[in-house]
Amino acid sequence: MSQRINAFAIGNKAVNSLHNMGFQVQNSSLDNSFLELLYFRVSQINGCAFCLDMHSKELLAKGETEQRLLLISAWKECSFYTEKEKAGLLWAETLTLLQGKEVSDEVYSQVSHHFSETELVDLTMAIITINSYNRINIAFGADVGAYKVPEKAQ
Repeated sequence: MSQRINAFAIGNKAVNSLHNMGFQVQNSSLDNSFLELLYFRVSQINGCAFCLDMHSKELLAKGETEQRLLLISAWKECSFYTEKEKAGLLWAETLTLLQGKEVSDEVYSQVSHHFSETELVDLTMAIITINSYNRINIAFGADVGAYKVPEKAQ
């Protein structure tokens, strides 16, 4: 799909607040490499090609392995994701795929075992942020494949 509207260039207050939320999450208690992995998985679930392109490039530039990227949709069956990463991915998938359901006490218990209350709030905000970016890109289109990793991120 070609780009319909560049919502990020227009820069209205709502889009700018999303940027601010993303900045706050990046500077939260959570590991940035883990956040990139989580963003990649959520973007995969949502089918956001622009974000998949961007986050895969960011992850590879930061030293993530191709194996972990290629198998992330099967993370539950893979031993090379940490238990904390698996808990975070479970939380991300649960919140992304709510579809009118509640988050079960079982899922909450599993996740809260690995994350402090502050981390859990930060994790939730990260998931909300990437889901929002995905929806903007899917609604308005994006220049898929054009993303370049900034020099400082490498």
